[in-house]
Amino acid sequence: MKVKPVRLLILALLSVFFFVFLIMPIYSVVKNGLDPAVLAECFRNPIYLEGLFNSLKIALVTTFFVFLIALPPALIYDRYEFTGKKLVNTLMLIPMILPPFVGALGFMQIFGHYGTVNTILTACGLPRMDWLGGEGRFWMVCIIEALHLYPILYLNILTALANVDPAMNEAARNLGAGRWRRFTRITLPMIRPGVFAGGTLILIWSFTELGTPLMFGYNRVTTVQIFNGITELETNPLPYALVIVLLVAAAGLYAVSRLLLGQSSATAMTKGMAGSSAKKLKSWRNIAAFAPFAAVAAAAGLPHIALVLTAFSTDWYNSILPREFTLLNFDNALSHDMVTGSIVNSLKYSSLAMLICLVVGLAVAVVVTRWKPRGYQVFDILSMMPLAIPGIIMAFGFLSMTVNYPVLRTWLDPVSNPLILLGAAYAIRRLPYVTRAACAGLEQTPVDLEEAAHNLGASSWTAMRRIVIPLISANIAVGALFAFSFSMLEVSDSLILAHKEEFYPITKAIYELASILGSGTWVACAFGVWTMAFLACTLAAANAILGKKMGSLFRF
Repeated sequence: MKVKPVRLLILALLSVFFFVFLIMPIYSVVKNGLDPAVLAECFRNPIYLEGLFNSLKIALVTTFFVFLIALPPALIYDRYEFTGKKLVNTLMLIPMILPPFVGALGFMQIFGHYGTVNTILTACGLPRMDWLGGEGRFWMVCIIEALHLYPILYLNILTALANVDPAMNEAARNLGAGRWRRFTRITLPMIRPGVFAGGTLILIWSFTELGTPLMFGYNRVTTVQIFNGITELETNPLPYALVIVLLVAAAGLYAVSRLLLGQSSATAMTKGMAGSSAKKLKSWRNIAAFAPFAAVAAAAGLPHIALVLTAFSTDWYNSILPREFTLLNFDNALSHDMVTGSIVNSLKYSSLAMLICLVVGLAVAVVVTRWKPRGYQVFDILSMMPLAIPGIIMAFGFLSMTVNYPVLRTWLDPVSNPLILLGAAYAIRRLPYVTRAACAGLEQTPVDLEEAAHNLGASSWTAMRRIVIPLISANIAVGALFAFSFSMLEVSDSLILAHKEEFYPITKAIYELASILGSGTWVACAFGVWTMAFLACTLAAANAILGKKMGSLFRF
């Protein structure tokens, strides 16, 4: 079938975009690090071996914690009707309003040597514990990452449970199957795709997380070792080799998790006409059903509470709560040149990223759901690849690309003007959200409406502008919200690609402020409260529009 010239142009532009901002960064890393001798050094040097092993431990422990946190509440939500059920999803999304590396500031105040927990221990006659030193740092990193990432698995499981036909569980119960047998033989196999989608994301994200270990000073992990080697890119190939090792290891984790949790034939059944089978609870069971959600929300909200208290305090030393409160930290934050400049910078970078995501994401969605040219699946795969490729690898790839290809520095210079570089880097990381949201909207929109418009003489652009886009506007709005808000708080790209203070985005400014002795931590916490409020509004709007379907944005 002959392809129209306009469609050919759009397909060509999409190909160029993915080649420059997805393929080239990865190729640049592989090209410079694929030296057998250098790769062997990564496995011969005990420091780098320890870093890789620690990263793997963090990923496995964090994912295990996430399963313990997310699975029981998701099952309760799906099976029962109880007082406060409309509120619990909002509670469960609390961790997503703050990047874990910012929440680490609050955790350090609570578990510091003279923090809240040790103050309680000494009041009870017990010795102080070194929560943030030695092995304590490892557990703190795992805990705070688990408390941040569990909503991804929770949302995916909810989406998967919504597609399980309750008639199958009812039939099994009539045949004498117990509750545990029904769960292991029917429910769990059928929600396996949701478990795989959320669990794999968590495994890879925690394996390649940079900000949290960096903030806790847990330097013996591969991501921090890569970050510390950035200044030697032009003379030392070892950071490139470490990135290749990290990329291969992340791909291996994906393959293993898919083998263990991947979709099977049992997952083909979906919910029929039976509708919801949720059982209405009464008396004490009604309260008991709400309790797990409240407990998870309280634990997840602990870093946020500590961050807020720190931001409003002037003296929180060897006491359970701050002794004095003030607004001075917020005044200092708003008047600090680094803070005000970073807000403006992040607004510029994130706005550009959102615009790129909307244009590219909508184009990809139209290609894969409407046009379907030969090989269209490639564009779908390319648009979703950033979910499977760790953020630090993409950020390092962009930096490597600008170092090794001088012709690109005119537009993608991280030193003199990183606007386009950071905008594109943010966009490629958040593109999957917009693509999935747009695809979902287009799949739910009848093609008959567009065909009717064409029969009445409307062009493809007119039909898209007057019919399709208004019908999927809610999906586009959610995708745009996610692209903009998560770009505002992107960590890996910000820490690696922003080199000068005048170009710092918000997260880089928070990191630099937290390292300043004296009032730096207090100002960083006050700044973190602002970012937390901003992202909370974004997630509330997205949850109001999509509800349980929001989990589909985190699938690949």
